[in-house]
This record gives sequence, C-alpha cells and structure tokens, in this order.
Amino acid sequence: MPPAPSGRTAQPGMRARSLAPGLAVVAVGVAVAVLLGSVQSVLGPLVIALVLGILLGNSGRYTPALRPGVTAGTKRLLRAGVVLLGLQLALPDIVALGLPVLGLIIACVVLSYVGTLHLGMRLGLTRAGATLMAAGFSICGASAVAGLQGVVDADDDETASAVAMVTLYGSLMIVVLPVLGGVLGLPEDHFGMWAGLAVHEVAQVVAVAGTAGATALAVATVVKLGRVLMLAPVAAVASLGERRRAAASPGRSPSTAAPGLPRPVTRPPLVPLFVLGFLGMVVIRSLGFLPAPVLEGSRTATTVLLAAGMFGLGAGIDLRRLARTGGRFAVVGAASTALLAGMSLAGVLLLA
Repeated sequence: MPPAPSGRTAQPGMRARSLAPGLAVVAVGVAVAVLLGSVQSVLGPLVIALVLGILLGNSGRYTPALRPGVTAGTKRLLRAGVVLLGLQLALPDIVALGLPVLGLIIACVVLSYVGTLHLGMRLGLTRAGATLMAAGFSICGASAVAGLQGVVDADDDETASAVAMVTLYGSLMIVVLPVLGGVLGLPEDHFGMWAGLAVHEVAQVVAVAGTAGATALAVATVVKLGRVLMLAPVAAVASLGERRRAAASPGRSPSTAAPGLPRPVTRPPLVPLFVLGFLGMVVIRSLGFLPAPVLEGSRTATTVLLAAGMFGLGAGIDLRRLARTGGRFAVVGAASTALLAGMSLAGVLLLA
C-alpha cells in the first residue's frame, strides 16, 4: 500500500487551490484596468485597478473563497512594481537637464513633501496618511503612494484616499494647466518644465505637455522622471523616521517571548530592500545595454504588478469609512496641488 501523502507535501497543493479563485479575479481585474487605461489618458491602470478592487470589496460577491487569492502578496506586488519602475529612469537623461533644473526639481519635491506632510497632520490625518499624500503629490502619484505604503504601515483606506486625491487633482491639472500656460504665454520648453514639475502622475504629465507640442512633451517627461528618482531618498528618509519613532515608542511587537518579559520593538529597515532594488534597476538602465524590447516588457510588467497590488488594496477598503475621512484628504490635496503649481511656476520663471 503506498504511503499516505504527508501534510507537508499536501499543503502547497491545498494552498494553491485556495488561492486560485481569487487570483483569477485579480487577473481579470488587472486585464480590464490595463485595457481601460490604454484607451484614455485621464485614469491610469493603477487607479482603475484600485477602483475595481473597491467595487469588488464592497459588493456582495466578495466571498470568503476569493479573499485569500485577492489579498495574497499585495504589498510584495506593489514593492516589486516599484523596483521595476527603476528601469524607466536613465541617469544620463536626467543629468543632462543641468544643475539649475536638477536643483529646482529637488527643491520642489522637498518643499512640497514637507509642506503637505505638515498640513496633513495639522488637519488631522495620521502621520502615515499625511506621508502618503506628501509622497503622491510631490513625487509620482500612485506609484509613490504604493512605494511608501509599506514603509509607514498605512492602512488601506488611507492608501485609497491618497490615490484618489492624486488622481482627482492631477486630472484637473490636465484642464487647468494648458489654459494657464496660454494666458501666461510660456514658451514650449518652459511650459514642459512646469508640467513636469507640477503634475502628479506620469500619464497626466504626458497629457498636459502634449497639448503644447513635441518640445514641451520631451522636456516634461525627463523632468518628471527626475521627480520619480526622488522616490528612493524620500522612502529612505521616511523609513529612518519610522525607525526612530519605533525606538522611542513603548509599542510592542507581536511576541513569542514569555509572559511578563520585555518584548523587543520591531523597527523598519534603515533602507528598505525595495528602495535598493529600485536604485539597482536605475543603474542597470543607465548602463545602456538593455534592448528596447526588454525595456518595453519591463514597463508592462511594472504596470501589471502595481495594478495587481492596487486591486488587492482596493478589495480591503470600506467605502463608508472612506467617505468619513475623505474631506480632510481633499483639502490637503487641493492645498498641496496649489503649493506645488505655484512654487514650480516661480522656479521656472526664475530660470527663464
């Protein structure tokens, strides 16, 4: 008689079967998000995937059989997507902007980040929620929110609110910025620089700058990628801050220690591994040996990974809770957008 299969060998098969229904739903959601994102420029695939996840999570069809597969590896998928995002950045292109423009990029990101973080906390957001808003508005929209979400341990509702706000105000900029650029009479290159500095999502930057011509679009894209590169140092600084707060707090980690004994406080890593991976991908891209098909494939893989993670986040969001906290996020988003737009316009005019 053959020996009965051990629990150890049967367990992977059982886990795969439990994940399969949810993973199939995620695959369909990501496919729909990518398709819808490709036919218009206002909402990117990440935002659409988040919305689809929210719709699923708040419907009566989100059964216990789907939950394990939908939520499996959400944070890992988001971080893997951020790592691959580094392959879209070539350092020589960014360095070619010159020191004055690079200085302006750094100044806009830092001042916008600090200002949004401070305002968010003053208006009652948690530090984690304010950090996500600051990263999303000052760096690169939903991708930055995804990158910082794990670093500051924000909850799903805060993540959804931050993504919703960068989408809302970035979409408004698609309409407003070309009008203001025409009123101000900005030359193409200056308008492109302003768009790259002031608009939140890469796709939104392309939509805004494309209204002014090829020169504006080329300048805007490189300037925006310069902002994306700031994701690494900002995430590292945020992680360092979390370590300091964890060391100073009396919080306890989930423990296996004996009752009554002190429990060690867990700290985030000094530099998150996904940040190192992101920087490694930037270096690889900058060496210039990757062929165009590989770069295009990595761009698609980045979108798929981030969209899958966003779908999983969305499924865990309670719309009723989100509605109760959305007002504060909207006020912070409006103020942050105005701050960054005004500050970056002043910088562009000074460099003119």
